[in-house]
Amino acid sequence: MPDLDRVIHEPTRLRIATLLSGVDSADFNFVLNALVLTKGNLSSHMDRLEQAGYVQVSKTFNGKIPHTEYSLTKTGRKALERYWSVLDRIREGLGDRG
Repeated sequence: MPDLDRVIHEPTRLRIATLLSGVDSADFNFVLNALVLTKGNLSSHMDRLEQAGYVQVSKTFNGKIPHTEYSLTKTGRKALERYWSVLDRIREGLGDRG
């Protein structure tokens, strides 16, 4: 049986990657509100995705107000595609037993 990517497999990170796969980029507040997360929870999961090379984080300022944008990298898009492919193969294998 193929292995699932443990970085993406975590439910909140899977939700983040799936959300980002549908847009060019999304800001912190959009992701925070769309996924109903706490600021700390979102930040820690984004750190993990960024460390894996799956998400690019861009930080700027609008005056004195910080603005953070996230986008899924090419590596992140490929990892998410592989994740869904592996999950499909697992489901197909289990379908033979039902």
